[in-house]
Amino acid sequence: MPDATSKLKVAAEAPCEAPHLDGAASAARRQRLMTSPAVEALAETFRILGDPTRVRIIDVLASGELCVCDIAELVGMSESAVSHQLRLLRGMRLVRPRRSGRQVYYTLDDQHIIALFRQGLRHVLEERAGTRR
Repeated sequence: MPDATSKLKVAAEAPCEAPHLDGAASAARRQRLMTSPAVEALAETFRILGDPTRVRIIDVLASGELCVCDIAELVGMSESAVSHQLRLLRGMRLVRPRRSGRQVYYTLDDQHIIALFRQGLRHVLEERAGTRR
């Protein structure tokens, strides 16, 4: 029985009868593709954002800077669990800390994060509204 890899090779080698881009258009499109490092970084960002707890934390921080204890209270988790999630978000440059004495305050790293979050939320809400019809 052939494995999945050989099935992919067979499918890729099979001739396609659909119309294709000409060589110049295909080359131009290929040049506009994301680089492998950019693809990996974007996929990792979405992987980090793919956790409901981290989405809740981003939602809380979309309204402004908060200390870890306030974030923990709002999302209903322990401070240590929130700190762990914030460490992951910070590693991806999605949030940034500010220390004030013994307290650490977090905020979203920049407006891109808020825009990405709101755009994703808008997509989800529109999609769900469309399925109710």
